[in-house]
Amino acid sequence: MSVRVIFLGTSGSVPTVKRGMPSLVVQREGELLMFDCGEGTQRQMIKAGLGFGRPMKVFISHMHSDHILGLPGLLQTMSIMGRVKPLQIYGPQKLKEFLEHVIETVVVGLNYPLEVYSVSEGDVCRGLDYSVQAVETDHSVQNFSYSIVEDPRPGRFYREKALALGIPEGPLWKKLQRGLSVTLDDGRVITPESVLGPPRRGLKIVYSGDTRPSMKLVKLAANADLLIHEATFDGELKDKARLEGHSTVVEAAEVARLANVSKLALTHISARYSETTLLLEQARKVFSNTVIAEDLMEIVVQRPK
Repeated sequence: MSVRVIFLGTSGSVPTVKRGMPSLVVQREGELLMFDCGEGTQRQMIKAGLGFGRPMKVFISHMHSDHILGLPGLLQTMSIMGRVKPLQIYGPQKLKEFLEHVIETVVVGLNYPLEVYSVSEGDVCRGLDYSVQAVETDHSVQNFSYSIVEDPRPGRFYREKALALGIPEGPLWKKLQRGLSVTLDDGRVITPESVLGPPRRGLKIVYSGDTRPSMKLVKLAANADLLIHEATFDGELKDKARLEGHSTVVEAAEVARLANVSKLALTHISARYSETTLLLEQARKVFSNTVIAEDLMEIVVQRPK
């Protein structure tokens, strides 16, 4: 079992020939979880083959234009393409006012339910088998970093234990594998613990938005399978990054090291870098399992076995 992370746009502030504006999608169990929505996001979704009718939630980190100006086009495209499912959008308090103006002035004939929620630190929402949490990190305006945390999964199913207990193979096995107790014909109640190993943790994926290095983010990302962290500048531009509310590749790698994550993906790369070899070398000196995201790149995150 795995989850796909698709990077739709990986530039910072302005687009380049190779990089679009910030946006990425986590695809899991038929649902799309989008983080930020820069200009042109809907076109990148088409190129990635994601479609516009699936269950979907959008999480906005902050109200800078490079992270939100794709929303009007996305909303309009979804309407034209016949979306009927509700769309939930989460973000800073000012996002709701922005979207009200967008719908009033530029989006024509929205024909599906749009639900907009203001975010604060802590629990943001629950899905069927996961939760999204947020912390406020350190940018030039209010910025939220988000984590997707899957619920623990039932442990490994031991076939030999089920047979020894006289449980017939079939639907009862499937119920036990889902963590449900079953009742046999002789009246015995068999609990999942009788045939399953210890629970297995679900995946954890964390997205930084735009931020200076933040201990809140370190705590949010603790032991994550994947940390997606902005890395606007190279390590020599630490003072510039600090002034503008961003991180260097070295600082992002240090956050990954402190948080003990499994993998680090760097994004929000400044347009000054047409080539990223130096950035990757700097980051890997601090945290070896680092990649630099490119537009339409996918990372497949495997669930623990």
